[in-house]
Amino acid sequence: NAVTAQAAPQPVEQAAPRQPAPTLNEVAFEARLGQYLNELRKSGKIKKDERTAWAVYDLTDNTKLAGINEESLLQTASLMKPFIALAYFHEVQQGRQQYTDKARRLMVEMIRDSDNASADWFMRLLGGPAATEKLLKQNYGHIFRDIYMVEYIPRNGRTYRNKASVRDYMAFLHSLWEDRIPYSDEIKRVMMLHKRNRLTTSARGMPQDTEVYDKTGTTSRLCGDMGILVARRKDGKRFPYIVIGLIEKTSPASRYFSWMRNRGDIIRRVSVMAYEEIASRHHFNAPDAVMAEVQAPAQAVQ
Repeated sequence: NAVTAQAAPQPVEQAAPRQPAPTLNEVAFEARLGQYLNELRKSGKIKKDERTAWAVYDLTDNTKLAGINEESLLQTASLMKPFIALAYFHEVQQGRQQYTDKARRLMVEMIRDSDNASADWFMRLLGGPAATEKLLKQNYGHIFRDIYMVEYIPRNGRTYRNKASVRDYMAFLHSLWEDRIPYSDEIKRVMMLHKRNRLTTSARGMPQDTEVYDKTGTTSRLCGDMGILVARRKDGKRFPYIVIGLIEKTSPASRYFSWMRNRGDIIRRVSVMAYEEIASRHHFNAPDAVMAEVQAPAQAVQ
């Protein structure tokens, strides 16, 4: 059903070039992530007809730790629902919509329960998918550079034509965390409501007290999750970071539930790798971590 031809699957994961040059920590983690993904390809756990895209970003010191295929346009599935929420809250802020009790209930159903009818209800208020995309690009063009919204989400969830890039998800989550978008507290509240996810749920090695603000996306051709995680060190200090992982198939998976579960486990493993990197960067296991930070030269935040 895609309106544009799919790009040929990439045999290996490649990081997009960027300026300035990455730091040593960034190279080290991105290289480990790329090696892990390439091993999965060699073993057949990621197939030749699958594309992937990833990003990990440390919000504590504004450092990108990994960015792989981050400009590739992939299906959004339900990952677009927080974008719909932003478009709606923009209209509320402008006085053209009201956040009624019904809208509040449907917002929870759209984000927490991933209800497709609720997402379509908000898009109809906004004038449809194309109007929603236009609103976002006109008012938040610094966030949405690649977004492509052309269809409502059918009740069967078979939505393949709406697209976005990991770069879009990253910019959205960064702006959300720093309260640079309307009703950011409410969007974070709803995204944090308890639900299963692919970043912490059943992820071995992930502390249970990790906060999660996320949205999953799933079709027979896409398995993904994007979110902000907040790790807590023993001294109580909190360390927020972003993890985004997408795996897209060219054609629908023949064994949907098995494919979704296996690809979800890959995303979970990457999430654990990201947590381990954050823990290493911020000395989670050092008993004198706080004193070490006090004695170390102050690091400029970009």
